[in-house]
Amino acid sequence: MADRRLAEVRTQFIEGINKAVISQLLDDLLREKVLNEEEADEVKENAKKQDQARLLIDHVRRKGPKASHFLIEFLQDRDSFLAKGLGLQNSLSACQPTEGNISEEEVQSLESRNGIRLCPLNLFQKIQANESTEIYPINDPRTRTRLALIICNIKFDHLPDRKGAEVDQKQMKLLLEDLGYHVEVETNLNSQDITTCLKNFADRKEHMASDGMFVVLMSHGLQDRICGIHSESTQSDIFSINTIFSTFNNKNCPALRGKPKVVIIQACRGEKLGYMYLEDSATSVPAYPDSVSQPDLQLQSDAVQQVLVESDFICLYSTTPDHVSWRSPITGSLFISQLIDKIKKHAWNCSLEEVFRKVLQHFASNPCQMPSKDRTTLTKKFYLFPGH
Repeated sequence: MADRRLAEVRTQFIEGINKAVISQLLDDLLREKVLNEEEADEVKENAKKQDQARLLIDHVRRKGPKASHFLIEFLQDRDSFLAKGLGLQNSLSACQPTEGNISEEEVQSLESRNGIRLCPLNLFQKIQANESTEIYPINDPRTRTRLALIICNIKFDHLPDRKGAEVDQKQMKLLLEDLGYHVEVETNLNSQDITTCLKNFADRKEHMASDGMFVVLMSHGLQDRICGIHSESTQSDIFSINTIFSTFNNKNCPALRGKPKVVIIQACRGEKLGYMYLEDSATSVPAYPDSVSQPDLQLQSDAVQQVLVESDFICLYSTTPDHVSWRSPITGSLFISQLIDKIKKHAWNCSLEEVFRKVLQHFASNPCQMPSKDRTTLTKKFYLFPGH
């Protein structure tokens, strides 16, 4: 809580701040209506700097976490050296600048839809205004046509059935629908059918009016491949992950050019466990090869538009290469469950990459597998903006 943090550094704040910064902070707090004119005048009437500082911090602190957050934020802008000395420089979370400066109690009371916290209108407008060139634009909900595809293999001819996968399929479908996507679901496909399904999906005309897409693949898997339902060995009925990127790249799917394309893959990537046991004293030092300089290139222009073959992708994989991915036959896959949970809780104020970082933090504290972000070429922040 920001008000508690101010209480902890109250004495040091009073001793360390100067009159010029106090005057600047008063202007900031008046502008944001954290303090009124009478409260600001009361601070200014004191001749001693310490008395001004004492009244200032006490007035703000008593107004609660939201007001206290403003003071911390303004202090960082006006006197970063003092803020750092007070330990306030990193006291706001990574998402805080786009949270609309609200307290945990207010976060809990946010309007929600089926468990998804909705982005307040004022925050939505603030992010759009402040980060307009740094985020992927979203289209008018009255005219856009968002599409998502889920392919979930559950029953196999020669491999164990993926019990619990139906839970992943159902919950992911509900989540994407609540985010404004029309969701198509396909189950129990062989590798050729997966390829055909993706190609047909990429050709959908609705992508022209869309502002992004989701593709979710769930099956048994290998290093960079997933299994069709007829898989008997590593040589039969195997779908290459590379096919996804070639199918939706800027050449083969121009309707999604420049739009975020999210690929979610729930599958094993090998047979190794994603954790190990270490003694407290164990250390390791990785060795990195020296960087290799690129040769000079001579570029020529023939007055045509140059477009990257592949861009604007983010691929969220349930585990790292060579490792297994865990699934409960009752509650579904650990990765899908956590991803859905974190999107519901944090997509209202965090970009998708920041949401995924929270998924990684969960697994870092619960070491059974480590999801990974592969082949990511997003050039901007992708906000889901639930409710908009």
